[in-house]
Amino acid sequence: MQILFMILAAIALSSGVLVVFQRHPLRSALYLILNFFAVAGMYLLAHAEFIAAVQIIVYAGAIMVLFLFVIMLLNLRQPEEEAKPPHILQKISGITLAVFVALLLIYGFTQAKLPAPGKEAAAGLGNTEAIARALFTDYLLPFEVTSVLLLVAIVGAVVLAKQKLK
Repeated sequence: MQILFMILAAIALSSGVLVVFQRHPLRSALYLILNFFAVAGMYLLAHAEFIAAVQIIVYAGAIMVLFLFVIMLLNLRQPEEEAKPPHILQKISGITLAVFVALLLIYGFTQAKLPAPGKEAAAGLGNTEAIARALFTDYLLPFEVTSVLLLVAIVGAVVLAKQKLK
């Protein structure tokens, strides 16, 4: 169980790093999908089946389709001749930062105690029902604000792209 968690964590971490450092936006989106699946696997290990299903259906499915649509709508291809090689100071800074993060991760993995597997849902109350009750009572406003925020971000990206084309 802990080995599977470590494997999924390594996949999530490495795909998250590749999302950030990938130059091509389409490949970055594909690595983000891989990250979503790894996180869903970790939710399954924590006995949060509903959250894992939502992670795959909503994030890896619907939202990533929306992101891919926006990427293709914006046509973010850059010609190869525009790419400038990084300066020596950027290379040194990047290597230093990468070594520091690697040492920090190694220290964290050696010192960390893995959490116990997730607790089962309370008797008589299913995991899905508990989440739905909390989501639509206590967290309704943040849930709706998040959906509006995603919509505003996508509309803003399209507006900025259209102004850039003129």
